[in-house]
Amino acid sequence: MPQNYVAPDIAFPNLGLSFNNVPRVAVSLFGLDIYMYAVSIVVGIIAAYFLGIWWVKKSGQKVDDYQDLLLFGIPMAVVGLRLYYVIFNWNRYSGQNFFRVFFGFRDGGLAIYGGIIAAALAAFIIAKRKKIPFTTITDTAAPSMLLGQVIGRFGNFFNREAFGGYTDNLFAMQIRADQVLGTHHITNELRENMVYFNGVQYFQVHPTFLYEAFFNFLLMLALLIYRPRKRFGGEILLLYFFGYGIIRFFVESLRTDQMMFLNTGLPLNQLVAILFAIASAILIIAGHLHYRRFR
Repeated sequence: MPQNYVAPDIAFPNLGLSFNNVPRVAVSLFGLDIYMYAVSIVVGIIAAYFLGIWWVKKSGQKVDDYQDLLLFGIPMAVVGLRLYYVIFNWNRYSGQNFFRVFFGFRDGGLAIYGGIIAAALAAFIIAKRKKIPFTTITDTAAPSMLLGQVIGRFGNFFNREAFGGYTDNLFAMQIRADQVLGTHHITNELRENMVYFNGVQYFQVHPTFLYEAFFNFLLMLALLIYRPRKRFGGEILLLYFFGYGIIRFFVESLRTDQMMFLNTGLPLNQLVAILFAIASAILIIAGHLHYRRFR
């Protein structure tokens, strides 16, 4: 082994990939750390915006309407992301000041379904104010949201979080044990299958962020291809809810940091995902039946 050898922070041994010096912090400005997680989300938002604007122009809609949606929707989505997480993890914060916990973004904790619900509410409000069909906005925005999710998910890579249990499959990911934050999501299975490489301890896990990003990207492509052929208003949003619900249900089953629904012991995000998928499937079928009847 070379004298200057440095053990990688993250590796995909079965793919022959390794990454050294994976940063959690992108840059420090005036003593304030800007995290790669935040950078991933911002880049995702920017990419989603440009994808959305491309379709807005192509479909003859007004760019200004969607710029207003972006300015209003992002703060709404951030509130939803954090509020959903705090509410369903309140057992961790019991006895603390709610507002202090809520604004403790730097301590981590965002939940995508909270952001989706809040973004949908923002779209509904803008649709009413601008006198635009709600389904026009949602069908325009759905693929863009998926692109934002694809890019934003890589924040989990930089944070070494949101991973699954032990695996030795082709995409198995090794993370230095001394760089994993917290221990509540480290299972006995992961400890029992600890990997040692040149004296450094690694957890070998399912890279669930990568699974979700990959399948979200495929779903986004499918929606972009199908959108010009949609049968009724709102179909693209429903297909997004259905497809993402299926993806999230299976990806969530692998994760070791599942949020539970109150004190039931049932995984919250799997419940929400399957409910979204079932409700969307019913509405899609109803929409197609209506289309065939009245076309």
